[in-house]
Parts: sequence; C-alpha cells; structure tokens
Amino acid sequence: MAVYEESTIFKQLFNKAIDEAETICILGHTSPDGDCISSALSVCTYIKNRNLIKGSKKAEVTVYLEEASEKFSYLHGFSDICHDTDTGRNYDLSIVLDCGDISRLGKFSVYLKRAERSLCVDHHVTNEGFADEALIVPKASSTSELCFDLFEEDYIDKYAAEAVYTGLVHDTGVFRYSCTSPHTMEVAGRCMAFGIDFGMIIDDSFFSMSIVQKAVLGRVLSEMETALSGKLVIGHMDAKTMELYGVKNKDMDGMIDQLRTTRGAVGAAFLYQCPNRTYKLSLRSNSDELNVAEIAAIFGGGGHVRAAGCFMGSDLRADIDRIIEEVRKRIGE
Repeated sequence: MAVYEESTIFKQLFNKAIDEAETICILGHTSPDGDCISSALSVCTYIKNRNLIKGSKKAEVTVYLEEASEKFSYLHGFSDICHDTDTGRNYDLSIVLDCGDISRLGKFSVYLKRAERSLCVDHHVTNEGFADEALIVPKASSTSELCFDLFEEDYIDKYAAEAVYTGLVHDTGVFRYSCTSPHTMEVAGRCMAFGIDFGMIIDDSFFSMSIVQKAVLGRVLSEMETALSGKLVIGHMDAKTMELYGVKNKDMDGMIDQLRTTRGAVGAAFLYQCPNRTYKLSLRSNSDELNVAEIAAIFGGGGHVRAAGCFMGSDLRADIDRIIEEVRKRIGE
C-alpha cells in the first residue's frame, strides 16, 4: 500500500493504470452525496473519452453506487449507475472515490477486494489508506477537485466538467466553506469554460427541494432541539415518520445544512433512521474549534474537520446524549 499526498506525483500512475486495464469498476461511499456521485461519473466519462480519443482498446467501465437523489439525474451516466451489490464480476482495476474507509463502501467492497489492482482518491482526513495506491489530500475542497487535477486536458469534455463542478458546489456549500481555496476557484473557472450551465447546477442540485422534502424539512425544524446554550442544534427523524412522508435515505440530503445555519450554533447534528433501525448521523461545524471528524471517528465514522458522519445505534435518545457529551468536551457549556 502506497499513499501519495500530491496529485502531480499520482497523475502518471493514475492514467497508466487506466490505460492498462481492460475492465474497471468505480466505487464510492454508501449514501452517496454530490461529491461522491460527481467524482465517480467524471472519472467514468474521462476514461471513456481517453479510450475513444486515443483509439486504444476500450475498457469496460462500471460505476457501482447506492441509489442517489434524482436531482443529480442531469449528470451524464447517472442512469447507467449499477446498484447491484454483487454481480459476481471481477475487475482488473477498482477505483475508489471519496471514501475514507473500506467499511463505508458497504456491500460494494466485494469489487475492491476481488480486483487485481486498486486505486483510491480521497480528501477525508480520517483516511489512512486501504487501496494498493492512494491519493489522499485532506486540504482539497473535494474529491472532484482532485480528480480534475489527475485528468489530462485532452480527454476532458463538457460532461466531465459538469460533474466536477457539481462536486465542487456540493462539498464547498457553493464555495462558502473554509475548504474553498484559490485552486478550487481556478478548477471551477476551467469547468465553466466548457460552457456548462453552472447556474442550473447550483439552483437545481444544491438549493432545490421537492414538495415532500420541504414538508420533511418543516417537520425536522419544528422538532429540532438545542443543547449547550444553543451552540449545538440537533434534528432527527425516525423510520416510521419517513415512511409516513414516503421518503428514503437519499431524500435526507440537505437537512443538516438547514440546521447548521442556525444563528449562534457552533455545530449541528442530524440523525435519520435506516431500514435496519440504526441511525445515520451527519455532523457539521461552523468553527475549527469543533472538529466533528474526531467525534465521528469515536463512533466508527470519519470525515472532515467541519463535515463528518457515521452510524449510531437504535436508541435515539441515548445517541443524542452521547453526541452532546462529545461536543461539550470540545466547546464547553
């Protein structure tokens, strides 16, 4: 296992591995978010463009991810994403994107384990490296940004640029979060030069919600709790209520950010219940004073200083109390 911290060093290795493989699978974390979906589809498009333009033997490329929100359906290749957890296939090369731990691949980890060779591109600070070769750059705004840096310009098209820009938008909160760097804006500008509809991407994939999601958000906000003198805002939704509204895990995207923007809040937590009765926890921080990646790691998860997540148990009240205690240790009452 080799871990790289510079995309310039990893770039040649990445492209050589793609050229040598005849079958490639692309994987991402469970409950895929905007950056996960976008980086996967941008890499898929790039590989196909590379094979086509170079005139080399076309590698078979398959993206494996859990079902994601339909708001990302404008992305090229979205409808081709495979949701089967084990087709029995073996691949020459497995490319893992935006995933900080092998357990976060869920049942799709079988494709990584059976692959002849594996690469990982990620920006989670908790990633210790689990592929044969990995590029891990925690300071990067997103995995999509890292992928763009690995691409050779001749094989980038409008579809790939559209996907990369989507990933940037989602992991930077439309370029508002502290992870946004001058290089992030440079990559965004280069994507815009391909003629992408950047306004639509921001409005439709980041800000828009369906009528049902709006109703769910109203329910979450009406029942939200505060702790530590208002420094921590907590929202939650159990499986019974989700069934009542007819929503699934993929519809919970964006709820945490509505909690995070509460005035006076240093951090926010949102828990929703999965079909197996456990709760999925999303954590956000508005200050480097509160490192939510540390908290997520305690519960077996990971992420970034200001955005992290994990799975909890099935006792909502007990889980909330544990979260409050960990936040209290870091920011006080």
